[in-house]
Amino acid sequence: QVQVVESGGGLVQAGGSLRLSCRASGLTFGYYYMGWFRQAPGKEREGVSCVNWSGAITYAADSVKGRFTISRDNAKNTLYLQMNSLKPEDTAMYYCAASPSSSSYYAARCDGRGFSYWGQGTQLTVSS
Repeated sequence: QVQVVESGGGLVQAGGSLRLSCRASGLTFGYYYMGWFRQAPGKEREGVSCVNWSGAITYAADSVKGRFTISRDNAKNTLYLQMNSLKPEDTAMYYCAASPSSSSYYAARCDGRGFSYWGQGTQLTVSS
């Protein structure tokens, strides 16, 4: 049974930093594209950043470039999102997702298509 579990969310002041983690089990982690997505209240889900099997970043939203960094540790089956210079508009539920190699064409675009397994999310709230 595949499980994807996010952690690390919380309340932080604007300008602060936080690191999200996502641990996947029940799958061969190194064969999956991984991505972070977020959804704010009243807004559609958006791709934050995605990474391929080897850790190369295939996508980062313009709104987070220079502030957020995605990375993965295949030995630990874990995906990370380092978030710096946080802004109130970063407030959202953050989701981690896994995409099998057969869906890499879509996964690289980081719009949610092709991602088969999703976590329950971790809430980030940035206060001004």
